[in-house]
Amino acid sequence: MSNLDSLLKNYQTLVQIPWRTDAAAMQRVWFCVYSEKDELALRAKLEEFELLTVQSGKKCLFYDLSDDFAQWLSTQRYAKGYFEKPVLLKTIMPSFKAYLVARITECIQKGNANQDTVFALYGLGSIYGFIKAKELVEKIAPLVKGRLVVFFPGSYENNNYRLLDGYDGWTYLAIPITADKQL
Repeated sequence: MSNLDSLLKNYQTLVQIPWRTDAAAMQRVWFCVYSEKDELALRAKLEEFELLTVQSGKKCLFYDLSDDFAQWLSTQRYAKGYFEKPVLLKTIMPSFKAYLVARITECIQKGNANQDTVFALYGLGSIYGFIKAKELVEKIAPLVKGRLVVFFPGSYENNNYRLLDGYDGWTYLAIPITADKQL
């Protein structure tokens, strides 16, 4: 069985468990952790995650972060200058985070997400170096009444998450779903 098939199986186990309705926002976050080398294969399996979610009696909404940075930057008045001097991007990164939160909020509202909805976020690697994944998840989690599933390309060990196996990771209260540990 491949790592992604194991991840699917572990996701299926978790999504079928009855959900507590009184869980705090950070307790409703699940991280599906997979190797960054499996990004394309994971994207090909997103429909399987959706099918498992629907079979468990839940609704599923997806949000892809992949193009958001480019779309946002193209709307900036001085976009050309940022290409010439990327170091200047630091000054406007807070507006990128606000842009992402607004776009995701719109998706949640348009999708009529409720307490029986899995809101799945993927393409997280595309914000690497611009926004910390932890900061984005902390902003989005309270907006999701059901479960926020973050497809996380990286690693999880000893309650420590590392996006793209990059710099030091962080500890987070999310429920990890990995290929190597059965739920």
